[in-house]
Amino acid sequence: MVAIFKRELASFFSSITGALVVSVFLLLTGLFLWVVPNDLNILYGGYATLESLFYIAPWVYLFLVPAVTMRLFADEKRLGTLDVLLTRPVSELQIITGKFLAGLAVVLISLLPTLIYVYSVYQLGNPVGNLDMGGTWGSYLGLLFLSAVYVAIGVFTSSLTDNQIVAFVLAVLVSFMFFAGFDSIAEIPGLGAFRESITYIGIDSHYRSLSRGVIDSRDIIHLSSLVFFFLFLTKLVLQRNKR
Repeated sequence: MVAIFKRELASFFSSITGALVVSVFLLLTGLFLWVVPNDLNILYGGYATLESLFYIAPWVYLFLVPAVTMRLFADEKRLGTLDVLLTRPVSELQIITGKFLAGLAVVLISLLPTLIYVYSVYQLGNPVGNLDMGGTWGSYLGLLFLSAVYVAIGVFTSSLTDNQIVAFVLAVLVSFMFFAGFDSIAEIPGLGAFRESITYIGIDSHYRSLSRGVIDSRDIIHLSSLVFFFLFLTKLVLQRNKR
């Protein structure tokens, strides 16, 4: 598993993919938070808060994470190396976990430079330090779990096809469904008591709950369960491919 993790991570940063993901994420968030005049701009808002970052990030990652994960299995299938990999003395679970952790590592690397934003807003507070650190670290934790769900979805969709573009589109659609789709379905009139259950399936309500700085084990368990669910589906796909 460690060897697969190192190989995939090295592959990301030996090509343009890793650097591009990190650069695009920082460029987009930086422009919206500090440069472009809009409601999300911290300087225009007049408040020492990073809520804008944690509003933008899930939408940016909705497209960037599939760009990271689309090649993980699809490329192996296209090149015919997946069959070779599956014959080696390593389990499907180890292969999946190694690729998943490599994809998640790229996302985390893109997130680390945003700690500069935390320091900047901390200094801009009146008085200095007037920043809700509990809510900020809770938001980072929520974004970590949300990204993990995105990566797990991307790993799964990549295992379904040998075409990276198809894997990318599927990952975006499924990720969007879990981030915003279930909330939209819950707004349909006439659902009554089912509305809350439908909202609970998605990830946005759990992400927002963590962003308030209240670490609820139910939110952690739900998001973790989605990660394991999609990785389990990936394992089933690989087992079917071995037949």
